[in-house]
Amino acid sequence: MTIHREGYRSIGIGVLIYGLLNFLSFQLFSVHYNWLVITLWVVTTGLLLFLISFFRIPNRALTINDNQVICPADGTVVVIEEAVDDEYFKEKRIQVSIFMSPANVHVNRNGMSGEIVYNKYHKGKYLVAWHPKSSTENERWSVVIKNNHGEVLFKQIAGALAKRICNYTKVGMQVKQGEEYGFIKFGSRVDVLLPLHAKVNVQMNQVVQGGVTVLASF
Repeated sequence: MTIHREGYRSIGIGVLIYGLLNFLSFQLFSVHYNWLVITLWVVTTGLLLFLISFFRIPNRALTINDNQVICPADGTVVVIEEAVDDEYFKEKRIQVSIFMSPANVHVNRNGMSGEIVYNKYHKGKYLVAWHPKSSTENERWSVVIKNNHGEVLFKQIAGALAKRICNYTKVGMQVKQGEEYGFIKFGSRVDVLLPLHAKVNVQMNQVVQGGVTVLASF
């Protein structure tokens, strides 16, 4: 396991706050309120470990198959339905949405290999990620990858806690399946808009792993 580069600053600030709080509590309360010092140490240690784990990149054997779309994120499948895409395709697609809780790995990976033909950031609201309108009204970043099977749109969506979406792609880039393409901080959602001829390989409420679980096949 390694730590994502997006976490260096946050973890550094967390360590400074952790050290300062525990130093002050020891200096001020260790003589008469030792229980308070211990309690604060336990709570802050737990919070710091959670912060570090949020930016983790676990070691995984990635799934690579040109005839499949792999899940771009860890989380739980919360939507599988046909929906009209008003942003790019202007037609009906199969939408699969993955909800990412704060406890999930938040690295986003390319679901397929191909060329980036569309890349657009949208400012927006911060509705809870499972809200039906979060796909169209929340802050989001849409990327379309094109290959010989067609075009698939991957949409990173901010949630009530997620205030920063990182995306490392641009139009014209050739990307490889399984490679990292973005990161969302502190809970969010990823929508995948598939062609109607694609076969969905996941089910509602299924827990999936980014870069590993097969989302759909052609």
